[in-house]
Amino acid sequence: MSAHRTVLLNETIDGLNLKPDSVVLDCTFGGGGHSLEICKRFPNVKIIALDQDKSVFKKAESQFQDLNCDVTFINANFKDLENSKDFDAIIFDLGLSSDQLFDSGRGFSFLRNEPLLMTLKENPTPLDITAEVIVNTWREESLADIIYGYGEERQARRIAKEIADFRKKREIKTTFDLVKIIEQAIPKKFRQRKIHYATKTFQAIRIAVNDELRTLALGLNKGFQSLKIGGRMSVISFHSLEDRIVKRFYKTKESEGKAKLINKKVILASSDEVKKNSRSRSAKLRILEKISQ
Repeated sequence: MSAHRTVLLNETIDGLNLKPDSVVLDCTFGGGGHSLEICKRFPNVKIIALDQDKSVFKKAESQFQDLNCDVTFINANFKDLENSKDFDAIIFDLGLSSDQLFDSGRGFSFLRNEPLLMTLKENPTPLDITAEVIVNTWREESLADIIYGYGEERQARRIAKEIADFRKKREIKTTFDLVKIIEQAIPKKFRQRKIHYATKTFQAIRIAVNDELRTLALGLNKGFQSLKIGGRMSVISFHSLEDRIVKRFYKTKESEGKAKLINKKVILASSDEVKKNSRSRSAKLRILEKISQ
């Protein structure tokens, strides 16, 4: 059973205007929360569930067995959508599931000592970029750029220099190696922040490993092309750069006369949800309806 708590669950599904015979594309299946709730509410819907991480499907299959719901699991990244059928609704939930964060063994969390991978692929090949490759081989200036650009970390240059100095002595292999480096790089007075001092650096490297921002831009375009007229797209983002891409994309489609915004203002988690799930604090939901090709 997944330990993941789906963020903005009801707000997302309510905003999609689903019907009993809707065809839904869940682009980021993760813990399966959205797809599972849709199946419970609309037993005859057809769901195409995508995820780059094949392991998430194994964990979720049993939850769908007793539901009268047509679910197709596809191990793919949403940026690779090609010749897809017309969908009534598309969901993007851009956050990592709790299972991926804490149980994948791939180094997403700085709270566990794991190999420094940070890839969403269950079984990366030697040709795949990993966090270990980035911290051990990328130039100091490039490291500083991604940590500042993707993580919005003000201590990026200090951290990049500490990484470059450390790897001259030995390779950086584990998450705890990287956490120690970050701790040494950041002055003590800046370590007393609300969020852990390693959060932004880990986030930045994960985004770089998985090319998440370019992937999102591609996925939004392909997803919109796959929507029926009257179909809706919902996107939950957790990072200001992601939300900026989504907001700009929605505004562009609206200005072209191809879509209308369902929520003029971004939808945030309620105070009650934030109390139950602190990770929902940074979540932002935007919903768009396609009105022409």
